Amino acid sequence: MKSELQALLREALGTLGLATDAPAPADARLPRPTLERTRDPAHGDFASNAALVLARSAGLRPRDLAERLLAALPASPLVTRVEIAGPGFINFHLSPTAYHQVVPIILQQGPAFGRSRIGAGQRVQVEFVSANPTGPLHVGHGRGAAYGAVVADLLAAVGYDVHREYYVNDAGRQMDILAASVWLRYLELCGEELPFPSNGYRGDYVWDIAAALHREHGDAYRVERAVVFAGVPADAGGDRPDGDQEAHIDGLVANAKQLLGDNRYRLVFELGLNTILDDIRDDLAQFGLTYEEWYSERTLSERGAVHRAIERLRTAGHVYERDGALWFRSSAFGDEKDRVVVRENGQSTYFASDIAYHMDKLERGFARVIDIWGADHHGYVPRVKAALTALGDDASRLDVLLVQFAVLYRGGEKVQMSTRSGDFVTLRQLRQEVGRDAARFFYVMRRCEQHLDFDLDLAKSQSADNPVYYIQYAHARVCSVLRQAADKGLALDLAPDRGQLERLTEAQENNLLRTLSRYSEVIETAALGHEPHQVATYLRDLANDFHTYYNAHQFLVTDTDLRDARIKLILAVRQVLRNGLDLLGVSAPERM
Repeated sequence: MKSELQALLREALGTLGLATDAPAPADARLPRPTLERTRDPAHGDFASNAALVLARSAGLRPRDLAERLLAALPASPLVTRVEIAGPGFINFHLSPTAYHQVVPIILQQGPAFGRSRIGAGQRVQVEFVSANPTGPLHVGHGRGAAYGAVVADLLAAVGYDVHREYYVNDAGRQMDILAASVWLRYLELCGEELPFPSNGYRGDYVWDIAAALHREHGDAYRVERAVVFAGVPADAGGDRPDGDQEAHIDGLVANAKQLLGDNRYRLVFELGLNTILDDIRDDLAQFGLTYEEWYSERTLSERGAVHRAIERLRTAGHVYERDGALWFRSSAFGDEKDRVVVRENGQSTYFASDIAYHMDKLERGFARVIDIWGADHHGYVPRVKAALTALGDDASRLDVLLVQFAVLYRGGEKVQMSTRSGDFVTLRQLRQEVGRDAARFFYVMRRCEQHLDFDLDLAKSQSADNPVYYIQYAHARVCSVLRQAADKGLALDLAPDRGQLERLTEAQENNLLRTLSRYSEVIETAALGHEPHQVATYLRDLANDFHTYYNAHQFLVTDTDLRDARIKLILAVRQVLRNGLDLLGVSAPERM
């Protein structure tokens, strides 16, 4: 519908020697010409600012140009009248035919309705979740997972070639702490009584990995407590408030590497990594997420990408040495301060790996790269963009979308969580408690930059207050009407044409038709703006319109033409609900 009006407007502008994509004069401070739905039905169905934007280039006053545009507009059965409003807005009032035509289009296109080729096949990479494989995914990861999945699917729906990627942080200090934690728990299973480090990984999953190690190797990796802690600085807390917990855990990691040797330490390391990574893969698959690639951080060093990135910065004159370390002069590119890329001990930093990883992303030929991070990483964005600029790459090709935290509530009380202590709700537990559908929907029904209060009781309720239940129930109700028709032996004319649709004149029917006509626009806007919540809000509106209609009118009436028209209308509702829920990763049940 909007595209047909745009075509009419383009034709009129072309007749006057103007174009809808012409930029506004620099000093006009006006946007490009637009055609948007009106907020007030009194102003018509759609309004365009074309006359306002193009008046100066046409050498006319806006209202004069608007009058010429009206005279040049081709006649269309979709439009009943066109008016000039205010300083020069052009308001289009649509005919009932314009809204009736959306029903056969939906029924003919089916699952493809709402999809488009706006993206023209441009390659876009979306990297999301990418949680360190040091423990199970928790509910905080879940929001980024659901949001990233829908952003990727929306982009694919409007014609982009989307590459979904998980960056596996399988190198570095946190993975060494995990390996040391596993080994210490293993030693306890061997009978060694030892204090566990305050900043080790404490979750039950660490015990499970340690038990697997013990079953496979018995006491072969056992070392006496005194030897394990030899030379290790005191831990902080307890009776040693003067201790250093970071130096303590680093000392334990160093001792583990020395005492176990390269091969045995690598086995413990890989056991922890692979066990948790397999769990993450399975968890995300059960959550409805698939990836084209799981990208290993270690491969960056193995392929020399980290070294190459640092050398590119060095060659460009953007690194310098200080206090035995190598620093990137990121402050020259908008960051708040310079950053270390190689430590005094010669080891590259996490940031150096991130530089190499983003360099590699752009080298793989993606037109755009989208990173989805937790909101606590907001300070990391300027330094990554600074590095890309210093490398000579186009930093504008990188978009970083930040997702705020999700807070769980049960019985009106906040659920307390602590990741390092292992006291947290896993994504799997959330899915088992409220179901995948509710979890996926609740995670995306707010803007990503807004904090999300996740009400577990509401997510499990079967009421109109639960948005996902309310939407799914609308879909199931349509299916119920069709079953009732079959039970009564009614012969329905379901051919996807416009026949009988002129019988749809009730207020509730007009509301449904208008809402259905918005779906394609919502998908486009949500995709380009990375805003899945728009789809969730739209589906709630459509379900509300349907339930209102369902409660006000009978569908299986004796008037055959009216019955067939109403059935076609609700079939279109069912299809759009199904299409939208599918994009959100939510099922569309036929019975509830």
